Amino acid sequence: MTLLCVPLVSKTVEQMVADMAAAKACGADLVEFRLDHLSNFDPRRDLHLLLGDRLLPALVTYRPNWEGGEYEGDDKQRFQALCLAMELGAEYVDVELKVAEDFVRLISEKKPENFKLIISSHNYQSTPSSEELSSLVARIQAAGADIVKIATTAVDIVDVARMFQVIVHCQEYQVPMIGLVMGEKGLISRLLCPKYGGYLTFGTLGAGKESAPGQPTISDLLNVYNIRQIGTDTKVFGIIGKPVGHSKSPILHNAAFKSAGLNAVYVSFLVDVLADFLNAYSSADFAGFSCTIPHKEAAVRCCDEVDPIAKSIGAVNTIVKRPTDGKLIGYNTDYVGAISAIEDGIRGSKGVGKDETVSPLAGKVFVVIGAGGAGKALAYGAKEKGAKVVIANRTYERARELANLIGGHALTLAELENFHPEDGMILANTTSIGMQPNVDETPLRKQALGVYAVVFDAVYTPKVTRLLREAEESGATVVGGLEMFIRQAMGQFELFTNLAAPENLFREIVKKHI
Repeated sequence: MTLLCVPLVSKTVEQMVADMAAAKACGADLVEFRLDHLSNFDPRRDLHLLLGDRLLPALVTYRPNWEGGEYEGDDKQRFQALCLAMELGAEYVDVELKVAEDFVRLISEKKPENFKLIISSHNYQSTPSSEELSSLVARIQAAGADIVKIATTAVDIVDVARMFQVIVHCQEYQVPMIGLVMGEKGLISRLLCPKYGGYLTFGTLGAGKESAPGQPTISDLLNVYNIRQIGTDTKVFGIIGKPVGHSKSPILHNAAFKSAGLNAVYVSFLVDVLADFLNAYSSADFAGFSCTIPHKEAAVRCCDEVDPIAKSIGAVNTIVKRPTDGKLIGYNTDYVGAISAIEDGIRGSKGVGKDETVSPLAGKVFVVIGAGGAGKALAYGAKEKGAKVVIANRTYERARELANLIGGHALTLAELENFHPEDGMILANTTSIGMQPNVDETPLRKQALGVYAVVFDAVYTPKVTRLLREAEESGATVVGGLEMFIRQAMGQFELFTNLAAPENLFREIVKKHI
């Protein structure tokens, strides 16, 4: 079982002791005392306080600045403190490969029976090749490690696949290994640790309490990703995007998987090049993906087969790996999610029932801002409902391309400011303008919003964007991106699982977390 370790990086011993209690309450298996973070550290006094009546097993680390830590003194004092920690009963001590042989010599006669020495190597620039990683494992073992620890940095998310391979290889030879890839692109190395047999993974007590870049919180590990349920047979789903850290999809889908009793986890993938990612994670275990900005159009080219509607739209937001032959099948749930949300918003504002046969979009001027994947989906959906579609985009060429495709008109964003062929138009923003952290941005000035009866914004973080707020002040009916988010996610869940989506659960989670 992969252990959950909370790193303690407080400046005082008292706070570390309090944080240890908090870690135990959260469900941690052990804590890491980062001695190099303590101010005025006195080994004899402080280690007795930390290790005396501890509530959890302890890993003691005294990281020097040359390996990314805070300690600036010489190794003699550092080694003395680590030896004392071992003598006082610390279950684990972490020492760096560069000095491991010296430390191993020092403790050779004194090593307690249940004590484990972690020998670590940290690379803050990149992740080496599989061969170099394997060679590094051998060197760390030869230096006398009970547990091998390698932490590298993800330049690209495909780097993590190499770390997974090395951990699996270590498992085959029964070599305990901690293999983590730092940074946001390496997050899956921390979340999927139990699937590949990593010895432990780190989860912090909260933001700002990380001991290395990209560490999630222990609360998220346990409550969002249900890490205790992840095993070798767990299917992996996730959202592919750039950026992707803002996405609430993991909260939604993991809760739905849990409620349906499925052995599956849903994670975030920060991806630069979609084709490279799909090649690196081609195993059947990676069973399905949601696609967001900027990969929806590339996804059409990367899939083996594309649903006819997604092909007509020219954008895929859902990829399912067919179990029988491993082929990638592309779908689009955006257009139904967004169009139905806008239709219901209009009907609700007019007090008309949802079963009305003619779409309230029929005959209306429907302005789509953005010509990317979501823009294509809305333009296609609006056209299908009988609307007169206009595409507005920063780059006119892209607007014209999409307009020609669906039989609409094209404008630049500058031209949109004075566009007013009729009153009662519908506006749909499908760009990321106004998304956190850029909440003061808006795709269209308030003065231009008065001619719209309905304004929709695909952005859902924040719930009420500047565009929606100013549109409402201008008298328009507003429809937020959350409704589209819920509906497209329900469509994705059904494609992933062949089960009906738990709509009430989805709405409950959105209300609670977003």
